[in-house]
Amino acid sequence: MSDADSPWLVVGLGNPGPDYAGNRHNVGFMVADLLAERMGGRFKAHKARAQVVEGRFGPPGPSGRRVVVAKPMSFMNLSGGPTTALRDFYKVPVANIVAVHDELDIDHGALRLKLGGGDNGHNGLKSITKSLGAEYHRVRFGIGRPPGRMPVADFVLKDFSSAERKELGYFVDRAADAVEALVLEGLERAQSTYNS
Repeated sequence: MSDADSPWLVVGLGNPGPDYAGNRHNVGFMVADLLAERMGGRFKAHKARAQVVEGRFGPPGPSGRRVVVAKPMSFMNLSGGPTTALRDFYKVPVANIVAVHDELDIDHGALRLKLGGGDNGHNGLKSITKSLGAEYHRVRFGIGRPPGRMPVADFVLKDFSSAERKELGYFVDRAADAVEALVLEGLERAQSTYNS
């Protein structure tokens, strides 16, 4: 199976359970939920300790791309295990893996798409890179820096502020568009449209 025929694996990073659902650290789950909704699918439990939806991006038929959207159920800092198990199960080349995650060094709501690179202290990326190497795609969703002296761990595990929540739906929608563009049009075209 050539890479062109291989499925894509889109991994939204977050922490499982209702206590974390609205946290900044869970934007990856929010984007994954929207992508699943767009594909008309429902998440199902997978033996890889993840929730998955299988479907297609793009037009129906052969020009659409097979995609597995996943939410690891292992907690953020152990995301590499489920991601690797899903890669093996679905036979996905590392270059067809997209991690969607929160990013402190980008302003709230801004997006950056890239291939490879460091983990910038993000425990979910650190875990995936340890398991797979660094050459997977990232859709980095800006959450900005914590105010004052608030510790980073407290900031990412807090819900978005009420002001941020007003625009959150728009930003999540745009991030989902960026993921689809990356899969269907390639990194450079998606970057030129969505990198802000």
